[in-house]
Amino acid sequence: MTIRLTAAFILLASLFALGACANTVRGVGADVGNTVDAGEAAANDIVY
Repeated sequence: MTIRLTAAFILLASLFALGACANTVRGVGADVGNTVDAGEAAANDIVY
């Protein structure tokens, strides 16, 4: 019974960890996209 409980806890903790990693990767992707958009807007302001 203890082994089952330990395995279930490890599985649940792993799922939370993977979910957190996926959220962080999406957040970094959004930040990079926003940085690119801001750079393009600044370049357009200089040119025009």
